[in-house]
Amino acid sequence: MAKSQVAYVCSRCGGVSLKWQGQCVACGEWNTLEATAATGETPAGRARRGAAGVVRLAELRTTPAGRRSTGLGELDRVLGGGLVAGSVVLVGGPPGIGKSTLLLQVAAAGAEEAGTLYASGEESAEQIALRVQRLGLAPTAISLVATTDVDEVIESAQVMRCRCLIVDSIQTMMAGSVPSVPGSPNQLRECAGRLVQFAKATGTAVVLVGHVTKEGLIAGPRLLEHMVDVVLYFEDEAGSRYRLLRSVKNRFGAANELGIFAMGESGLREVRNPSAIFLSRPVAETPGSVVTVLHQGTRPLLVEVQALTDSGGNGPARRLAVGADPNRLAMLLAVLHRHAGIAVHEDDVFVNVVGGIRVAETAADLALLLAVVSSRLSRPVARQTVVFGEVGLGGEIRPVAYGEERIREAAKLGFGHAIVASANVPRRPIGGIEVVGVASVSEALRRQSGSGSD
Repeated sequence: MAKSQVAYVCSRCGGVSLKWQGQCVACGEWNTLEATAATGETPAGRARRGAAGVVRLAELRTTPAGRRSTGLGELDRVLGGGLVAGSVVLVGGPPGIGKSTLLLQVAAAGAEEAGTLYASGEESAEQIALRVQRLGLAPTAISLVATTDVDEVIESAQVMRCRCLIVDSIQTMMAGSVPSVPGSPNQLRECAGRLVQFAKATGTAVVLVGHVTKEGLIAGPRLLEHMVDVVLYFEDEAGSRYRLLRSVKNRFGAANELGIFAMGESGLREVRNPSAIFLSRPVAETPGSVVTVLHQGTRPLLVEVQALTDSGGNGPARRLAVGADPNRLAMLLAVLHRHAGIAVHEDDVFVNVVGGIRVAETAADLALLLAVVSSRLSRPVARQTVVFGEVGLGGEIRPVAYGEERIREAAKLGFGHAIVASANVPRRPIGGIEVVGVASVSEALRRQSGSGSD
């Protein structure tokens, strides 16, 4: 029989200690250890208990995971096709970005046909009713329970026999058996554990809303992200009405998938053709503007990269990158000087990725360099030219993944010329677009000059 003992868990980092002490040895914080119940078992006892659940994979009969649509195509894309029965999804983002609005729209879209329960621990039923009215949603389609007791939420979901449970938010939920305040690591682990167990036992899809810290991470122990099946993050730029929903972890689909929404008076609206937003370029050709193709999850996305060079003053030259890695920008400028003979070490260099997109892949290297050169020489790049490729320290242009898919997306949007790595040139021509392969930075500059004069 398991022996009961007391363990002490840090309320900041979740570290466990078998005895109380003033300072947590894991994170160094003082007076953060809280007592919690634990069970002790001998190795033989754990072995006997675990042996009863051993199964052979060859004897299991598996069925494809059933999915249900959320009613929002962009959200379905990020999830990998919809909500999987028995899955647990964690949605995080800063305050006011639209997490609750998005999930209220999901509840209104799928409540009648799938049985969706919305559990709110932050707002009263009257507040949610006012928001539903403001968004123009049908109140009869939403089932609601306003409580912070996780056991009451699970009981309500069992009585309703819902197929989807939305909990807003996990940081406000509490279990009565845990002697700590809501939002503490102990409460988060216990509440999330009970909801995960409920989802797996009943096949109910559970969606959790998570608060984030000032660093942009889900508040609480990182164990919370390991417990769930899918982790989604809301992103935005200050002053922009567009919201980016990115999948950081997905056991049922592609990670780093991107969904794009526009915030309006009636809630979040899907953006069907996001490339059109990020390509809102001026009619006249402007130096320092180059279009590149990113690959977000399973979708190619065309974005505009802008660069501006200006002669610096008496102080050191400035390097500012918005939406791009400043360290990689500094490396690319060094490659430009060493292998193309264009020096900008005395100039201020500013780089911006239009639309609030953050470029994390190396496919935008060549576009960044051509944008800097275009601004430096006041020579615009042709409007119908798209550029992508990774730049190495030796000045070589390396191929990137999904090259043909990127070219086809550019051709579909009317681009007639592409400068890519030589290894990314398709074996068969793609209708409507001329593809030029380059092997080095200097060759790319020559080809760009030729295309700009056409």
